[in-house]
Amino acid sequence: MPNPWTGKGNPYTRKEVVERLRATLKKGEPIIAAGAGTGISAKFIERGGADLIIIYNSGRFRMAGHGSTAGLMAYGDANAVAMEIGEYEVLPIVEEIPVICGVHATDPRRRMWHWLLQVKDMGFSGVNNFPTHTIVDGHFRQVLEETGMSVKKEFEMVAIARKMDLFSIVYVATPEEAQAMAEAGADAIIAHVGTTIGGSIGVQGAVCTMDDAVTRTQSIIDGARKVRKDIIFLSHGGPICSPEDAAYINEHTDCVGFVGASSLERLGVEKSLTDLTKKFKTIPVRKESLKPFKKK
Repeated sequence: MPNPWTGKGNPYTRKEVVERLRATLKKGEPIIAAGAGTGISAKFIERGGADLIIIYNSGRFRMAGHGSTAGLMAYGDANAVAMEIGEYEVLPIVEEIPVICGVHATDPRRRMWHWLLQVKDMGFSGVNNFPTHTIVDGHFRQVLEETGMSVKKEFEMVAIARKMDLFSIVYVATPEEAQAMAEAGADAIIAHVGTTIGGSIGVQGAVCTMDDAVTRTQSIIDGARKVRKDIIFLSHGGPICSPEDAAYINEHTDCVGFVGASSLERLGVEKSLTDLTKKFKTIPVRKESLKPFKKK
């Protein structure tokens, strides 16, 4: 039987989300998930045909004109920000597609089972592990791992979400992390290959090549498939910032879709607002209207 609660701002069960995504694939269409930091972004992402909307705390920074990496910093309570965006901006606007909540699983102040109950009660259909420590490396990553803020907390969050019948779509950066997420029960895995390039606040030099992105993405897929064969794989980040880029990854890996945050929400706004403003600046003004403003 269909879920009687599905509809505007209401959640889907994990099984229903998975069935929706598999139905998309059966039609020969890619799965597109998009980050939304505002209600108007969510409204028009849905109209564009996205399959999922994901709420990140970084969306608030991104739509305020700052780099998405701000979402990894101590500039606010990541869990509270994501919940607030969902409650007051996105969930009341979205008509039909599932909305996913970004969860900062390594926050030591949260009892994760308790927090996920609140996420589910709010009307989210699933969870995503953002902010994520999978994209932190080097000495700082080692410090996090050794001081109780390990990426293992993210794996544990996904396992709890699975028990709670919440769909999970997660970021990983290595085959080992992909394998651990598969073991935890993740439904969809996003191969994160770096911060998105381009635009006014995208990175320029700290990024891999497209060939590197292909290699890294497929290695992540292979890592997860050692555990399970039923996972949906998507790409994200680095040089993958346009439909053509995402198509290239799909053509050269076993990815079946793309997750866009900066590449959809931010780059779309930057270009369209710039171009539209330029057009407004070309509208004519009658010479007669200018006479009162000319020096005599």
